[in-house]
Amino acid sequence: MIDFPPRIRARPELPPTDLRSPARFLVWLMRIQPGLIVLGSLSGLIWFLPPALAPYAVGRAIDRGILAGDVASTILWCVALFIAIGIGTTMGILWHTLVVRTWLVTLYGTMELVVAKVAELGHVLPRRTPTGEVLSVSSGDSDVFGAVLEVTERTIAAFGAFVLLVWLMISTSPRLGLIVVIASPLLVASSFFLLRPLHHAQEVERKRSSELTSRVTDIVAGLRILRGIGGEDTFGANYATQSQLTRRAGVATGTWQAGVQALSVLFAGLLLVVLTWQGVHEMAAGRLTIGQLVSFFGYAVFLLWPIQTFFECIQRWTTGLVSARKAVTLLSLRSPWIEPTHPAEIVDGDLVDPVSGLTVRQGRLTALVSALPDDTAALADRLGRYLPRSEAPPADVSSDEFKGRAAKRERARRMAERAEIAARDAEVAHGEWGVTLAGTDLSAFRIRDVRRHIAVSETSAMLFAGSLQRNVDPSGTATRGEAEEALRAACAEDVYDALPDGWQGEVEERGRGLSGGQRQRVSLARALLAEPPVMLLVEPTSAVDAHTEARIAARVAQHRRGRTTLVTTASPLWLRHADEIALIVDGKVDVTGTHEELLATSTAYRDVVARGMETTPLAEVMSDV
Repeated sequence: MIDFPPRIRARPELPPTDLRSPARFLVWLMRIQPGLIVLGSLSGLIWFLPPALAPYAVGRAIDRGILAGDVASTILWCVALFIAIGIGTTMGILWHTLVVRTWLVTLYGTMELVVAKVAELGHVLPRRTPTGEVLSVSSGDSDVFGAVLEVTERTIAAFGAFVLLVWLMISTSPRLGLIVVIASPLLVASSFFLLRPLHHAQEVERKRSSELTSRVTDIVAGLRILRGIGGEDTFGANYATQSQLTRRAGVATGTWQAGVQALSVLFAGLLLVVLTWQGVHEMAAGRLTIGQLVSFFGYAVFLLWPIQTFFECIQRWTTGLVSARKAVTLLSLRSPWIEPTHPAEIVDGDLVDPVSGLTVRQGRLTALVSALPDDTAALADRLGRYLPRSEAPPADVSSDEFKGRAAKRERARRMAERAEIAARDAEVAHGEWGVTLAGTDLSAFRIRDVRRHIAVSETSAMLFAGSLQRNVDPSGTATRGEAEEALRAACAEDVYDALPDGWQGEVEERGRGLSGGQRQRVSLARALLAEPPVMLLVEPTSAVDAHTEARIAARVAQHRRGRTTLVTTASPLWLRHADEIALIVDGKVDVTGTHEELLATSTAYRDVVARGMETTPLAEVMSDV
């Protein structure tokens, strides 16, 4: 079985994800696992039947056995009751197993959909939605969807048992059965007036929880910088404030949920009282026997279970629709890239950007130097066909910011701002890119071909929880010798030596157990192991000491010899290995040449590079290489 996690995208017989509305999305989650839903509902129904039929057996045992003095009949009905209890216990175990399975399929299936969307959008995703929204849908809402499907299966089973019970009651006493038929829908409908405030409270809680997740993500990502500037107390206080807002929203949601549950207990209890009272009168009038009265009391007690299940289903679906709206919004995002109708075959060659005047020549190591590292990083993005870096999209409206009509207007304004960002991205992505490879514009190639051919490795590349092998070779296609060579080229052998199990040693999430330099070198080894024809390294050694940087520069230059490589750096330890250097001023190439030529002829180049030569004499560093 392939449920854990289920391969949602890998099963072509499944219907496409239905994102037309939150309700349709929840129904789609059921449609992708019809067998589990049917089996779960059927086993739940059989699980419900023994306690529903038990009062009938008890009443018959009283009337036909105890009151009639028939020992054999008493034993027969007791055995029937024992068998029913055994069947119910067995089916309860089976039902629970199937429900957990359905829950996990839904949970992991949603996670897989989110991961697929993240992989599809890549660097575009943070331009469309806050990071906290993605994490909330994947970790929180996916669990809510599992709960919705669980209660749906249970409600179907409860409804089947309810119908059977009503039939038994009507066949025995039409008056009592009619009371149940009329009262039950009214009891369930009585909670409807609480659904709107409950829905609103859950939306507020969901929004604040997402904001809290985004805030803690930002704090963790920038913790080192915050500590450096003494800002951890300020951001910690902001987090505490947001945490209290989230707590209050949770209390408000819990209050409305408690109201729904209180109504279910109150009205179900009133129904029990009415049935008991009417049953006693029916027996006094001679229309019911003692055994039938006992049965009716048992029926009334059992009715509390399905009626409360109906209330819980309403509550869960209200919560699920709130979460589904967020999931649909995320999963409906589309990549701005449009594949060419007749894609060109990608080949290696010179990488040329006419806007900046830069030419990265095939098979050579080129260095980009700028007084502003952001300029060279932006140029590397352009060469790799990545959208320009921009601020994150505006967050959704929080209820403590705006209320009523003002909230609606502000929400519409922010959604329009998000749409404007998406429209600008689409305009940039749909036209000619302006950068050519071997004389062909990058827009003429499939985007996946561009990503495979031109790799951009940034200083912010992440490590993930797992083995060192999975972090260096995530695709699992390299040989051990190739991986060791990449690790050596990145001077990351010390990471291998520091982990108790070598390649199988566990790296913590974000590489927390490693230093900044070690994380950077493992990321560099991963990029080198990919062996792309064109590699763009953005400040690859900004977190390592000068001696290690000198070794990395020499080894990478040797490892990439004969293949197109571009490095954005102002370090002379790299520049001395470059075949050609381009100085970028205001986004344009100012001068080009070798390190020695530019030192001799360009004052601007000397001013930028001299800063990297002041801390440690070059000759001293190179003596260790």
